[in-house]
Amino acid sequence: MNPPSQQDTSAAQTLDLIAGYRSDGEAIMERLNVDALPDTRDEFRLRQSPAFLRGLASGDRIRFPARNEAGYELLRRSGNLCIRVLRRDDLDSVALALTPEMELLDGSLDLQTPRLLVYSIHVSAGFQTLEVLLDRIVGQFPGTVWYYGNVYDPADGVTPLDWWQEFLAPV
Repeated sequence: MNPPSQQDTSAAQTLDLIAGYRSDGEAIMERLNVDALPDTRDEFRLRQSPAFLRGLASGDRIRFPARNEAGYELLRRSGNLCIRVLRRDDLDSVALALTPEMELLDGSLDLQTPRLLVYSIHVSAGFQTLEVLLDRIVGQFPGTVWYYGNVYDPADGVTPLDWWQEFLAPV
């Protein structure tokens, strides 16, 4: 964990979390920007959706460290979906087409690298709306794929986690 800078008056900092393991057993780490939660020493809110960690999205609340294999514990979901877009070729043109459309739905581009885009958007935008949008835009760019980072069980990649039911239930 990296402490906030001396000039930083917010609780923003970074955490290095285990995103997976190499074939030789060495841990693959992902550094995430987080906000330390007041009145706690070990609870944080993610400032962005992760690129590689499964099951988390921007705004989720975690405990770190935790005594489990992952090293963190998910305490509360934010209701945000993590959407990852990948392409072997440069993604600039995809980002130019997709980002404004996601922003119209109150989504945000959390990370952009030459071959990866990571978006956060609240589940209330609607799965069907998002999937139609993503399929339409991604379909214009051969070799581009997208997937959810926190919708399916990381253990098998196909079982829906269903966490969104509480966010979509009528009040």
